Amino acid sequence: MADTQHTSRRSRTRTRGGEGADGGQRLRTQEIVRNRLIESRLTPNAISLTGFALNLTAAGLIVGRLFFLAGIAFIVGSIMDTLDGRYSRMSGKGTDFGAFLDSTLDRLEEGIVLTAVGAYFASEHNQVAVAAVVAAVLFSLMVSYTRARAEALGVQCKVGLATRPVRVVILSVGLVLARGASIGHFYVLAPAVYVLAGLAILTTIQRIVHVHRELTKLAAETR
Repeated sequence: MADTQHTSRRSRTRTRGGEGADGGQRLRTQEIVRNRLIESRLTPNAISLTGFALNLTAAGLIVGRLFFLAGIAFIVGSIMDTLDGRYSRMSGKGTDFGAFLDSTLDRLEEGIVLTAVGAYFASEHNQVAVAAVVAAVLFSLMVSYTRARAEALGVQCKVGLATRPVRVVILSVGLVLARGASIGHFYVLAPAVYVLAGLAILTTIQRIVHVHRELTKLAAETR
């Protein structure tokens, strides 16, 4: 029995040692990749501009009625938009202008892709869907604006459902499955836009209420 327990402890020790070795190897590999990226000429702005180019491509594909490809381009472009900030922090190459450019391009990309979607619905004489696209563009901008203004007033404002990642997912699904993507005879793009517009409106209202509540609370505390 004692021998069995001793063997078991040795086995666990070897396992932990193996995991430690594997973990150390992964850390060394990550450090090598990180150092090579830092030493390379790749900049966060280059990643941001690549994402912007992919979103422009997505808009062009929407105009050409190639919705599935447009969805893929939009997804990859949106992923690039998340990588630029992480790379900026990791490499230390970030600048104030880079942060400004990143935020500006994020708003432009969403607006450009939705404008192409709106043009498609206009060509199909779907006035309700066109109106939903306009609402989605306007209130998506308001979601970002309310957060920026709130934080300028010293209030954290990340509440609400229609954050940018959620909006990207909804629009991506709508584009990829716009015509069923060969897996069914259904059209998801218009419903996706309706959901996007509705959630953006709701989130704008949620953030207005949240900021009013927080500012009222701060005013009461300072009396």
